[in-house]
Amino acid sequence: MRSLLTSVLAFGICAGAAGMRAQAPMMQSVPTTKVLAIGHLTVERGAIGGVMPSEVRETVKLYLGGKIDQWYVRQDGKGVVFVMNVTSVEEAHALLEKLPLGVNKMMEFDLMPLGPLRPLSILLAEPAAKP
Repeated sequence: MRSLLTSVLAFGICAGAAGMRAQAPMMQSVPTTKVLAIGHLTVERGAIGGVMPSEVRETVKLYLGGKIDQWYVRQDGKGVVFVMNVTSVEEAHALLEKLPLGVNKMMEFDLMPLGPLRPLSILLAEPAAKP
């Protein structure tokens, strides 16, 4: 039943979008509301032990300050993943480079800006008038 409902919903969105295409405004860009930060160690895991107490304290400060929204450990054991409450990759980079692992060049981050789903703007267009 759930699969059927999902299929019907997906079909309806696609069919409706096709009918509204002529009247739909150009999809506008969306603001960056979060940054996904995927960290990877640049040194062997055993080399970070002495830095970890201060790394954890400083990371908790970012969390309590609202800059880190969610945090996860990578299942491969090679780093962490943060969903950050920042509006630019530059801000995320600046914050992460100040963490002890960043200062000591023991971890680097791949940063990806995230924003609201742009295709949802199609749903805001008025349906085409029927003749």
